[in-house]
This record gives sequence, structure tokens and C-alpha cells, in this order.
Amino acid sequence: MSTSASALATFGAGCFWGVEYFFRQIPGVLNATCGYMGGNDKYSRYEDVKKGITGHAEVVQVEFDPSIVSFNDLLDVFWKNHNPTSLNQQGGDIGTQYRSTIFYHDKQQKAEAEASKLAFARSGRWGTRQLVTEIVPLQTFHVAEEYHQNYLDKNNLPSCHIEY
Repeated sequence: MSTSASALATFGAGCFWGVEYFFRQIPGVLNATCGYMGGNDKYSRYEDVKKGITGHAEVVQVEFDPSIVSFNDLLDVFWKNHNPTSLNQQGGDIGTQYRSTIFYHDKQQKAEAEASKLAFARSGRWGTRQLVTEIVPLQTFHVAEEYHQNYLDKNNLPSCHIEY
């Protein structure tokens, strides 16, 4: 459900089921939708994305009310809920489809994402390891198949992400 005051943010941080779950917990998040972005074809199916043959990342597009939660607040959740130093891998999920990425929607999001990445890198949270998170322009968002939406809740499963 979209409102005129809502905004969008798009993040890739490993398997989209856990990413969707942790964003849905945030007050001010109106919706979180699993999908695919950043690939080289016009349409993607999960079977192809999972094989790593399309170039897409599993992402979550977050619709939020900026009067309640800011893009910077969402960035903070993003950084804390995955390993941004792990290239093309989160836990047991390996491949470019699980890369750490922020797809910015406008120049302001780009600037905020870059500043946030720098601040997080300087925080020492990951020691001397370099953050490999991409910050790239928004591309076509392909909504994932319905069975992926709200997957953990539908299947009464715990979150597959932990706060780092």
C-alpha cells in the first residue's frame, strides 16, 4: 500500500528472505518486497538468479515513511544485519546474487549511502577489513515470485540473519 509521502530504498544483503524480515520490523517501513536487480536480462526467474547466470542480486525494495524512519536509519539497519566485507557471499549463500549492494534512487540517497559507508568503515566494527558493498544507480526491479514474499513468516521460520 503506497502513500504519497512514502519513499523507496533498495538493498541487497544476501538471501532476500532475511533482509525482508529485518526491514519489516522497523516502524515506518510500509512494505518490503523481495525481488531481483542489477542483472543483464529483461526478466528473471528465481531458478535463473539462484544459478548466478543473470547477474542479478537478490534485493529487497523497502517502501518507507520518511517522517517516521529516515533513509539513514535504514542504512544503519542494512550495515548491522549482514557482513559487508564478504564479497559475493553471506553465510552459506555464495555467488554474485548474494552481493552486498545499495541501489540508490536519487542523488541524495547516493550521497547518504556513500557517507554512511565511509562512517561505518571508519567505525572499526570490521577491523581493517574493507567494505565491499556496491553503491550503484537504481536499475529495473523485478518482483520475486509470490512464494518468496514474507517467506519466513509464511513458513513460521526464524530470521536467517543475525545482527553483526
